[in-house]
Amino acid sequence: MLKKIYALSVLLLITSCGSYNSIDTFYNAHKNDNQVTAVRVPKFMLSMISEISPEMKAMVGNAKDLRYMQFPSETASRTQFLNQQMNGITGNSFIEVFRKNDDLKRNVVSVREKKNLVKEILIYNNNSQTGSFLYFNGDFDPAKVREMAKNEQFTKFGDNIISQFGASTPGINSQN
Repeated sequence: MLKKIYALSVLLLITSCGSYNSIDTFYNAHKNDNQVTAVRVPKFMLSMISEISPEMKAMVGNAKDLRYMQFPSETASRTQFLNQQMNGITGNSFIEVFRKNDDLKRNVVSVREKKNLVKEILIYNNNSQTGSFLYFNGDFDPAKVREMAKNEQFTKFGDNIISQFGASTPGINSQN
């Protein structure tokens, strides 16, 4: 009986630690933080975003979930904290396609594969002032993902998402 309780306790501990390191948990934990821009694109809006450019259509056409978040990262401790959280997420069965570290600054492109398809793409950038991630879930061609990472098209994609939603979405006005 004691062995069963011990085994159950270990299983619960592993499960609780594993669930913390997910994009869902990170997104939900930080979407209400001050000065955060968070975009989770519903499926019906993915077709609108795919019209931005042919590259966007090639990428978004196969997406089932698309999220973008931009957040302040103005102190070294905050930057280190965010970098550690992203390392926890990407270290959990993601493959790094690209990484550039410059002190606390980070540029990372990670993917999760299943058979011959890329199922998830996570792009994390932090310049020690602002951090952001761009997350895709769907079925993607690995060659196209590699090409987009090499040409820094994911960074442009994140900027386009913000401009697409920022220009047409009512809400907070930055002018006082």
